[in-house]
Formats: sequence, structure tokens, C-alpha cells
Amino acid sequence: MSGRPTKKSEQRPERRQEDGAARRPAKLTVASSPHMAGRDSTRMLMLDVLIALMPALIFSGCYFFGPRAFVVTAVSAAGCLAFELLFNLATRRAQTIGDLSAVVTGVLLAFTLPADVPYWVVLVGDFFAIVIVKQLFGGLGKNFMNPALAGRVFLFSFPAVMSSFPAVRQWLDLGSTVDAVSAATPMAALHDGAIPAFTLQEMFTGVRGGSLGEVSAALLLLGGAYLVIRRVVRLRIPVCYLGTVALLSYFFPPAGVADPLEWMLYQLMSGGLLLGAVFMATDYVTSPVTRMGQVYYGVGCGLLTVFLRTYGSYPEGVAFAILIMNACAWAFDKWGKPRPYGRVRSRREAAE
Repeated sequence: MSGRPTKKSEQRPERRQEDGAARRPAKLTVASSPHMAGRDSTRMLMLDVLIALMPALIFSGCYFFGPRAFVVTAVSAAGCLAFELLFNLATRRAQTIGDLSAVVTGVLLAFTLPADVPYWVVLVGDFFAIVIVKQLFGGLGKNFMNPALAGRVFLFSFPAVMSSFPAVRQWLDLGSTVDAVSAATPMAALHDGAIPAFTLQEMFTGVRGGSLGEVSAALLLLGGAYLVIRRVVRLRIPVCYLGTVALLSYFFPPAGVADPLEWMLYQLMSGGLLLGAVFMATDYVTSPVTRMGQVYYGVGCGLLTVFLRTYGSYPEGVAFAILIMNACAWAFDKWGKPRPYGRVRSRREAAE
């Protein structure tokens, strides 16, 4: 052999380095599938929802109802934040107010209330939405129904407050006791089987009676378009929801209605339908995740909305329809679960 033989002392550093590398544990990240990580976070998604709600809030506060709309919304958002903060402190949980989900709940709840609602009523709804519906079930991601809608339905315990709506373009006093002129809403006329005393243009722009954030169909559609562009909301649920209401309203109008198309348009732009279809029914936590499950869910919301509007004692049915469908979301996911390609169903599955 040619060359100088290698000494043992010269081999030790290499062996020590190899031995150290062999003993060093591999760094593996173990997590449940899927493993594809996105740039979106809960905070970013909630911020997009708040941005989408801003056009309706700004016009409501600057044109429709005056500065009190801003105050009611701010009180509702602050109340939800405070109740979530206090609950986490009392139960020694990690603080979650930074994800902005409580702010979204507060703003959406305010949008479903009359602009002249007393502030203490808003805080009662905030408490029920955050503490009872959301936190007692484990927090964000574990509640089985939409907190904002549940808070609104709970506030029907105060029927005098929830059934009186101020007229638009009448700026309200900022005090807690408001003396406003009540105005008729389109849903009252539709519930009686009549065309409302508002033009379709007034319905589209928002010059009509109603809750704080539901009066302008144009601004809600603008916010929904932003969410679709940002890919926060998929069109499947809103289209199935609104499409079902449109078809039923067009083909089954009341006996005294001469123009089914006009009746359908009034149904689509009245009440909280657009607000519910775009911002409430699409809630990630309380809606199905499978494609066919979302179709069943949207169609079910539409069927129940029309049924409750037609036969219910209360003119509006959006909140009740969505909450009932929230409770059925797990079943829709089960029925809509896709079958793997090539899999043959067993006799028991076929019988079911």
C-alpha cells in the first residue's frame, strides 16, 4: 500500500462527529392531517369579516339611523370582548380575545337588533352569546350554533324591544332611553301576503325599516362579494340558501300576488335573509364541511325560512332556520361524505 498510514489519533474526531450525529434525535413534527399549512389565521379571517361588514355599518351610522348605530355596535363588540375576557380569567383558560371572534359576534349581534335598542338589552344578548353558547361548550370551534343568532333569539324574551323598529333617516338620541318613531317593516306586509309599501329600489338601497345592519341589500352584497374574492366564504351555501327561497317564492306566491317575480325579489331583500345567508349560515364552526352536506344545509335553511315566514307567528324566520340547521350540520356531513373511488358498499350500508 502506498501513502502514509492514518493514525488512530487522526481518526477520533471523525468518529466522535459520526457518533454524535447518530445519537442526535431526528426532529420530526407529528400532527394530524392535513399537513398543508396556509397563511390565513383565525384573526385574519375575522378581520376580513369585519371589513366586509363596514360598508353596512358606516351607512347605517352616517345615513340610516345616525351615530347611535355606531354606539350600539361598539357596545355590543365591547361587551362580547369583556365577557370572553372575564370568563377566561375565571376559568383560568388561555385568553382568546386576540382572535377577534368575539368582536365579530358582537358586531353581527348588533346588526340583528333595532337601532334604538337599550344598551342593557345588548349586553344581555352578549352574555348569552359568549358565555352560554360559546364558552360553556369549550370556546371557538366547539359551539354547535351561531352565537350571534342565538343571542338574538334569546332577546325575544323582550318582545316589545325586538318588535319595534325606528324609521330610517331619523337620527336617534344616544341615551339609553330612546323615543323614536316606529316604522313599518317589509316583513310585516310580506307575512300578511301583501307587497310592502316600499319600491324595489328602496329595498335594494336600504331606505326602509328594519334592524340596524340588514336594511341595505346592496351593502350586504358588496360585503359578501369581498368575502368571496378573499375566499373567506364559498358560494355553495349562500347560493343554495337564496336559490331555494327564490324558487319557492316564485312558484308558490300567495293568492293575491299578481307578479311572482316581484314577490320573489321582495322576499330576497327583506328581513335578515341576505345578512343571514352571507354572514351567518357560512360560519365555519356551525356549518357542514362536505360539499353535498353544504348543499343540504343551504337548501334546508331556505325551506325552513320560507315555511316559517309563511306559517310562523313571527314575520321573520331566518334566525330560527339557521339555528335549526346548525343542529343538523353533523347529519348533513354524514350524508354528504364522499365515497372513495372504487369502494363497494356493503349490504348493511346499502340497506341503510
